[in-house]
Amino acid sequence: MAHTTGTTSVDDAPPVVLDRREGPYGEVVLRRHGGLLQIIANGCFLMDTSDGRSERLLVDAARDALDGRPEPAVLIGGLGVGFSLAHAARDAGWGRITVVEREPAVVDWHRDGPLSPLSAAAFADPRTEIVESDLVAYVNETSDTFDALCLDIDNGPGWTVDEDNEGLYSPAGLASCARVLRPDGVLAVWSAQPSAEFEETLWNAGFKQVRTEEIPVARGVPDVVHLAVRPG
Repeated sequence: MAHTTGTTSVDDAPPVVLDRREGPYGEVVLRRHGGLLQIIANGCFLMDTSDGRSERLLVDAARDALDGRPEPAVLIGGLGVGFSLAHAARDAGWGRITVVEREPAVVDWHRDGPLSPLSAAAFADPRTEIVESDLVAYVNETSDTFDALCLDIDNGPGWTVDEDNEGLYSPAGLASCARVLRPDGVLAVWSAQPSAEFEETLWNAGFKQVRTEEIPVARGVPDVVHLAVRPG
């Protein structure tokens, strides 16, 4: 869920901390900066509410790659500020929508806190399930399966929020992702920059139709979504 590019300018006034908690993986902070809400973890800026284009494209790209499969189930890795979940819930074509978020504070901020206006409708949607768990552990342990897996928990395969996430993009981690995907299911991974190395890892892990879609941003290198299909 860590996004550091494509943000818009904010007021010169200093940010105001709305909540600060010690979570299972360190300190998490929700703050308001001008008109934006921002999530900070262990002093590292993760994302804000300035622009949800890349989160929406992440979900749409996975949906489009399923070629009209009826009522597909999607697993979204990372709740963040809720853009991906809210966008998925607005699409009547999705069947089941499961979101895995490891920070209880983030879930609380959505349930009845400052982020609830962004996600209230999605949380109330009967298709939505929120799972409080580490995504790496979840894909290793769950017996559930999905048609699409949308990962948005880091700045990309080469720029993780913490070391524990690095294993998710390794051959073993991608094998776990493939395990929870149904035949011809789609893996979509958000990244702040393209990675030819990660594309090669996807091919070597047995995925097919590996490709990268660019997302234009206000400045700098485009964000991307890495897409790959689990063989049937």
